[in-house]
Amino acid sequence: MKRRDLLKLSSAGLAAGALYGSGLGGAFAQTKMVLKATDVHPLGYPTVEAVQRMGKKLEQATNGRLSIQMYPSMQLGGEKEMIEQAQVGALAIARISVGPMGPLVPELNVFNMPFMFRDTAHMEKVIDGEIGAEMLKKLSDHPTAGLIGLCWMNAGVRNVYNSKKPIQTVEDLKGLKIRMMGNPVFVDTMNALGGNGVAMGFDQLINAMQTGVVDGAENNEPTYMTGQHNRYAKYYSRTGHLIIPEILVFSKRVWGQLSKEDQELITKLSKEAQQESRTLWYEMEKKSVEEMQKAGVVITDIPDKKAFQAAVKPVWDKYGAQLSGIIQRIQDVK
Repeated sequence: MKRRDLLKLSSAGLAAGALYGSGLGGAFAQTKMVLKATDVHPLGYPTVEAVQRMGKKLEQATNGRLSIQMYPSMQLGGEKEMIEQAQVGALAIARISVGPMGPLVPELNVFNMPFMFRDTAHMEKVIDGEIGAEMLKKLSDHPTAGLIGLCWMNAGVRNVYNSKKPIQTVEDLKGLKIRMMGNPVFVDTMNALGGNGVAMGFDQLINAMQTGVVDGAENNEPTYMTGQHNRYAKYYSRTGHLIIPEILVFSKRVWGQLSKEDQELITKLSKEAQQESRTLWYEMEKKSVEEMQKAGVVITDIPDKKAFQAAVKPVWDKYGAQLSGIIQRIQDVK
C-alpha cells in the first residue's frame, strides 16, 4: 500500500494511541497526552529549540498532563510527509516552510514571491501584525487543508549556493541546476533568473548534490551549515531572492480533541515561541556565518540586486495579479 493510504487508514488509531498516553473515550481533559512534533532540522536549530521550550512550558502549565515529544532531523520524513501526517492526525505539530504550504492555501503564496520583503525587519512587521494574523486564520479556516496555523517563525534570507562558481550576476546562474522547494512559484523564480529550477524535497537534497542531479540549492546560512551542504557546494552567493517566514502548524484532527482551555494555552505559548525563536535565529545566523568562514566557504556579496529583481518580473506578472490587494498592503507596511 502507498504511504498516504497507510496514513489515512491508521490515523484514527494514531490519534487515540500515539498522541495519548492513557485514558478512555472522551475523558481527554484528564488524560495525559504526548503531542508528537517534527522538524526537518536537527536538535539545537532555532525552530526545533523553540518548540522544545514551548513543550516544557506546556508540561509545567498542565502539571505534566500535556507535553511535546520532538522528532527532529527528518525522522518523520520531509515537509510534504510532515504535512500529510499532520492532516491525518498521525502527528500534532510540524514546523513547515510557507513554500510547500502555498499549493494548499493559495493566499500564502504572497510570502513566496521573490523580493517581496524589503528586508527581514519588514517581514517581521508583516507577520507580527494583522496580515500575519489573517494568514494564520486563512490556513486554520481552510476547509481542506486540515491544519491550524499557530504562529510564524523566522527563516532568514535565502541565497543560492552551488559547486561550480560564485554568483555575481544574473548571467552567472545560467545553466546551473538549483534545487527549489516544491512550489511552482520557486521553480519559476529560478528559471526566470536563468538557472534550472528543480523541485525536490529537502530530504532528497544531499544525495542529489552528491550525484550531480543538482549543482546546488538555495537557503539560509543556518540550514546550509547544519545540513553540511558546504561539503558539496562551497560557493555561497547572497542573492537574497527570497525571505520566507516559516509556520508552526497543528493537526486539525488533534486540535478538535483538545478542550477550549488547552487550545487557548497552546495558542498563547506558540506566540511566545514566535518571539523566542527569533532571538535564537539571529544568534545562530551569526554563528553559522562564522562557521562558513572557518570552513573556507566562498561567500559572495551582491550589493546591487536590481538586475535580479528585474529578471523575476515574469514571476510577478504570472502570480501577482490574483494577489495584488495583499501585495499592496504588505508593501505599505513601514
